[in-house]
Amino acid sequence: MRLHVIGICGTFMGSLALLARELGHEVSGSDANVYPPMSTQLAEAGITLMEGYRADNLQGPLDLVVVGNALSRGNPEVEALLDSGLRYTSGAQWLAEYVLPGRRVIAVAGTHGKTTTASLLAWLLESAGLEPGFLIGGVPRNFGVSARLGGAAAPFVVEADEYDTAFFDKRSKFVHYRPTIAVMNNLEFDHADIFPDLAAIERQFHHLVRTVPGQGHLLVADQQPALDRVLAMGSWSPVTRFGSEAGSQWQLRLEHADASRFQVLYSGGQEEEDGVVEWSLTGEHNARNALAALAAARLCGVSLPRACAALARFQTPRRRQEVRGEVNGIQVIDDFAHHPTAIAATLQGLRAATPRGRLLAVIEPRSNTMRLGALRERLKDSVADADHSFWFQPAGVEWSMDSLVEAQGSRASLYRDIDALVQAVVTQASPLDRIVVMSNGGFDGVHERLLAALAVANPDTGVSDE
Repeated sequence: MRLHVIGICGTFMGSLALLARELGHEVSGSDANVYPPMSTQLAEAGITLMEGYRADNLQGPLDLVVVGNALSRGNPEVEALLDSGLRYTSGAQWLAEYVLPGRRVIAVAGTHGKTTTASLLAWLLESAGLEPGFLIGGVPRNFGVSARLGGAAAPFVVEADEYDTAFFDKRSKFVHYRPTIAVMNNLEFDHADIFPDLAAIERQFHHLVRTVPGQGHLLVADQQPALDRVLAMGSWSPVTRFGSEAGSQWQLRLEHADASRFQVLYSGGQEEEDGVVEWSLTGEHNARNALAALAAARLCGVSLPRACAALARFQTPRRRQEVRGEVNGIQVIDDFAHHPTAIAATLQGLRAATPRGRLLAVIEPRSNTMRLGALRERLKDSVADADHSFWFQPAGVEWSMDSLVEAQGSRASLYRDIDALVQAVVTQASPLDRIVVMSNGGFDGVHERLLAALAVANPDTGVSDE
């Protein structure tokens, strides 16, 4: 089959293209924003990439066109597709029809932590020799790719996104997956461009709950009122809670403030187990992600001691607290955080793991929710653990960030020019400082620019990669 993927460099669509290629299909794709790491792994897989959306991208014999959810009516390639009469489908529907049938699907859902939790779970299953398949909205460094088919009878881990499916299918993508096990990590308001309020997202999560069979399983985080409301709408599958509450079957006990070491307690019916995790990640949010992955792995037959040991060898996915380089003792860290809760959690974890030096936050609020300003009142408090916040206002933000920065006084500054931002950060940075860059986009390659500028400012030191 010859497939063409419109919007191929999105994390989901790019991963889907890799699966299609692994199945033996001939794959091409187009996108307006092509940047690593997705563009790199697509090219390495032999997938033809076309820059920009144009009608002539659809020339030649095509059996099926897969349309990404970022595309809408009025896009020239979408209009040409509709006029052509070619068969088309959504990415989620293609996955459901061509990859997931006959597999034990484990869907990882939640406002935050989906990529990390799905990566953790895939690694735990891999470490136990189960050869899982997976589709993850990032690149897990333990695997080097964001998607693979895995063993034919092995579990399949899918990052389950609540965002809508396509311009012609406004349901959340995760309703297509029909999981045997659904992990629900957390739930709060996001995606202000498509959801009017939190209740609307809760209804979509309940649609996911409705698809889990009675012999399946729901793994649900505690201390999440929105998830409690979802379950109150009705559930037909066994429910296991995880978190830090005394009544939860899976419990977390931090032994180090930065969550680099923690205890896991499991109590299920007649069974009780415990384990200790020591790993390279920091932050209680990551420990909770690991707890969810441990619970899901055990349902797949992986023992708790074996899984805890495997976590010591886990590497963060690309763009999740990823150290991009170090110059003169100054680290540049890349993180995907773009929601106030995620920004706060990332900075809190790094703050606890930074006993010396300062924590400098460089933030681009470019997600659709941030562009609309739906959560702007929470941004000031989200950076409480940063010594200084360098805010960048990208084009398209529909509100002024000046008041946000003014409210932070001398601990914040605002830039609308990348070069000026880089110069300001480099001027302020000192040895032992950590610069954490947070954005859900390419951010004009600011990570490489920072490292290059730091190297110029410290010519005898050079750049080291970690």
